[in-house]
Amino acid sequence: MSSGKIGFDNEKYLQMQSAHIRERIAQFGDKLYLEFGGKLFDDYHASRVLPGFKPDSKLQMLLQLKDDAEIVIVINAADIEKNKVRGDLGITYDVDVIRLYNVFTKIGLYVSSVVLTRYDNQPTADAFQNRLEQLGIRVYHHYAIKGYPSNLSLIMSDEGYGRNEYIETSRRLVVVTAPGPGSGKMATCLSQIYHEHKRGINAGYAKFETFPIWNLPLRHPVNIAYEAATSDLNDVNMIDPFHLEAYGKTTVNYNRDVEIFPVLNAMFERILGESPYKSPTDMGVNMAGNCIFDDEAVSAAAKEEIIRRYYAALCGFKKGTATEEEVYKLELLMKQAKLSTEDRAVVAAALEKEKATGEPAAAMELPDGTILTGRTSDLLGACSALLLNALKHFAGLPDDVLLMSPHVIEPIQNLKVQHLGNNNPRIHTDETLYALAICATTDDNAAQAMAQISKLWGCEVHSTVILSQVDERIFKRLGVNLTCEPKFS
Repeated sequence: MSSGKIGFDNEKYLQMQSAHIRERIAQFGDKLYLEFGGKLFDDYHASRVLPGFKPDSKLQMLLQLKDDAEIVIVINAADIEKNKVRGDLGITYDVDVIRLYNVFTKIGLYVSSVVLTRYDNQPTADAFQNRLEQLGIRVYHHYAIKGYPSNLSLIMSDEGYGRNEYIETSRRLVVVTAPGPGSGKMATCLSQIYHEHKRGINAGYAKFETFPIWNLPLRHPVNIAYEAATSDLNDVNMIDPFHLEAYGKTTVNYNRDVEIFPVLNAMFERILGESPYKSPTDMGVNMAGNCIFDDEAVSAAAKEEIIRRYYAALCGFKKGTATEEEVYKLELLMKQAKLSTEDRAVVAAALEKEKATGEPAAAMELPDGTILTGRTSDLLGACSALLLNALKHFAGLPDDVLLMSPHVIEPIQNLKVQHLGNNNPRIHTDETLYALAICATTDDNAAQAMAQISKLWGCEVHSTVILSQVDERIFKRLGVNLTCEPKFS
């Protein structure tokens, strides 16, 4: 189904987005709190559903404003408590906060602090705070507010936003970002505006949110893919009723922004006398929809993402990390997008290989549409065999070429079983790549295959069984988009 074509103009996006952010900064007086929705760094979801979008686009744009900007990283204390994981990187949110801090600091961006939202003296949150403070990072606490977001009188009081710790900032543009959705970015911004007003500082708010894309149709595959990506939050795309009433124009937003808008509107009215925004769409700074030049390519990529998210939910439910409700929601989104698992080309190829061999199998779709398969053998797992087959294909080597001698693989198997306590002697994908790297020092064919590894980025893979964490992590690092049948080997 995936066309493999580019459909998004990244350079146009950087130019348009930068210009609109500068305009928004100029609109307010002393300070602008800019909520960065989605991933500020390595936004792989956007790069998958908008082929041509660079994962670090937001970061590159922010670097143009770095002398005026500082970053505040927000994390929900409840997400620390339950070890919430970033699905694209396979790391927990708290680990990602430190990773983001290090990345931003290394490239010259100023990170002023970390905020623990919905803080309630969770022991894991306290331990994380201690770790941050040992690294020299300032930490602030924000709390849950009863009746949020509808109880305006409580929210706009000393027992509401006033109870939150005031975040000390020093620059005109404050970028508020987080490891993932549901972290409390918007509430942090609004709390700060409340505190700034009490201190006599004119502060404004704007939102940089890539999805849903406001000027695409409500049921466009790109917008459905956003709902699929946030199924655990139960976000729902919807027509912005405030924008429709104010301007008579149909735009797309999502439930949490629509729900919070009256709070923001009331806050601005109390602070400024009137609100600068008439709708949640007005709050946003999002030019992504204007930079799509091939809707067919973008739609095909988004449909692939919806199916991948569906498989992720099925496997998550099987492993106990996703709820039945998430699976039901993904099933509904699949129907809305008129999709089935058969629309993912690698699924049928993998299942057919499994049927033919009677063992777990895997299939890979290359950017040009070529389908390769891998089978389980005495030496290799199906995904290890698939990786070797793909590297041989990219290198132009015949199928019957052995990249690794059994004499190399057998000692690894012996080590695993005899000394490391593994029951499965077949080598995993990481062990396969290490062995191939060693063979490449003396074998020209192995060296040619190793030189092709970067070409795996963006390939599609389907396994007929749930893979080990090791194999899943290797595919993530290689940039391979993986799905699995919801069954264990």
